[in-house]
Amino acid sequence: MNRLEQIKKRIDILYPNQSQEVYEKLILLFDRYETLAEKPWVSENDVILITYGDTLQKDGQSSLGTLKQFLDGYTDGEINNVHILPFYPYTSDDGFAVIDYKQINPDLGTWEDVRSLAKNYDLMFDAVVNHISSKSPWFLGYLNGDPKYQNYFIEADPTLDYSIVTRPRALPLLTKVNTSLGEKHVWTTFSDDQIDLNFQDPDLLVDMMDVLLMYASNGARFIRLDAIGFAWKKLGTSCMHLEETHELVKLMRDVVEVAAPGTILITETNVPHLDNISYFGNGHDEAQMVYQFPLPPLTLYSFLTGNAFKLSQWADSLDETTSDTSYFNFLASHDGVGMRPIEGILSDAEKQIMVDHTLNNGGRVNFKNNSDGSKSPYELNINFMDALTPLNESDELRAKKMLAAQTILLSVIGVPGIYIHSLLGSRNDYKGLEESGINRRINREKLSYDQLIAELETGLRDTVFSNYKSLLKIRKSQSAFNPKAKQVVEFIDDRLFAIRRVNEATNEEILVLVNVSNDSVEFTKSYEGIDLLSNKQISKDFKLNPHQYMWIKKEN
Repeated sequence: MNRLEQIKKRIDILYPNQSQEVYEKLILLFDRYETLAEKPWVSENDVILITYGDTLQKDGQSSLGTLKQFLDGYTDGEINNVHILPFYPYTSDDGFAVIDYKQINPDLGTWEDVRSLAKNYDLMFDAVVNHISSKSPWFLGYLNGDPKYQNYFIEADPTLDYSIVTRPRALPLLTKVNTSLGEKHVWTTFSDDQIDLNFQDPDLLVDMMDVLLMYASNGARFIRLDAIGFAWKKLGTSCMHLEETHELVKLMRDVVEVAAPGTILITETNVPHLDNISYFGNGHDEAQMVYQFPLPPLTLYSFLTGNAFKLSQWADSLDETTSDTSYFNFLASHDGVGMRPIEGILSDAEKQIMVDHTLNNGGRVNFKNNSDGSKSPYELNINFMDALTPLNESDELRAKKMLAAQTILLSVIGVPGIYIHSLLGSRNDYKGLEESGINRRINREKLSYDQLIAELETGLRDTVFSNYKSLLKIRKSQSAFNPKAKQVVEFIDDRLFAIRRVNEATNEEILVLVNVSNDSVEFTKSYEGIDLLSNKQISKDFKLNPHQYMWIKKEN
């Protein structure tokens, strides 16, 4: 079955009564965009920097231009992909309440700035497909009675029972609005400024497909489907991960593949692991990459307890990916450390260790509403380096723990996503937190470009940044870190996270060892090779110091 036939089949499932009409509109949509050359699959050369478009700021220069200046001048070519978090006009949620999907926030720059970045770097764009700003032309059209937009949003009856609907935040699900047709209640999963879109309306689907193709045509190698698990609503269900949602993602992939083959869809679903990886579909027909959400909390837990067993056990349970799929790994992001992905992996008592440590280290905790009326931790809001170490810790040990944790990120199977504040050795941003009252702002600091460059010359920032670049340079030269290379977990000592990455095609193997504890750990297994980080010959019976990390390349 060719791609167009597959698209027709999926439309038949989602829109059986309007199938031919929707199909014809999509065919017309393809005519607007020139078919692009196929983009390559990911390799060990790929790392993705995650950043807001205005994290770096310089007077008299567009923020996107400042970002490019930093990347060109200071990353030494070790960063080849950039995820620019939503850079569209918005009204709240730091970009995730989008006013217009096709415009650039003028505070950041222009589409020319984006295309300029795309000349040197592959880009990831956010497709905020679940909801749109209450001030968007689409929703204002709905409020004013414009027939085009009357079915773009989900009207709901507040007298019905919505208790089993999955809630990510402790806020009302329905929001009352006044329209030209009278008072209505609309679905708002995340906030009253983020109005959920109704994908049961085929015209909304076509408009959103137009957005995805426009992104691909403007330099997006990766498209992140934000909060995609909530996309399809059906009363009487959890409205999460529905069959229709999966079919929608498959349709998005098929549509994008026609005009921009090789463009990678990444699903963002901050949920338990099995639900998360369900977006791989059969391994060939849905998202090419999924966020590896259990990795951040399990890595943090390992360092807090000095015990990597739970992390190792989880890594050992991962199914092999297919030739068309891979994991998107990360430790820190613009959001917090999600707690839902470790449901069934860590006990409530073990989770509480992380909650208590976060609060003691100046962080915050966001909660979610449960169907029984209770609340539970949804995410930890804290800079990842401050999450790893007590506030009174020395910068030397703080950097050592941070780099050890980042070595885990760079070693596990998949493609690493590096949050800019992790790369730059940032700390908790209390000023941003206090001024905004928004917990997530603790890890979204805006930096003066000139001040940052000065701080990168010495101290904590320099230690983290320079060593991080060295890790990236080594990683990119080793085919054992190719996303298709195997991962074998070694249970040697609970204080060690130990895996072997094996590329059978090139006959290369690297043993990764990370000591997550405050102890010195004896390594007594026979393994001969060269530690790529120290360039020392390794044979057997050696010691790993507290928080030491090693990449030992096996001698053939």
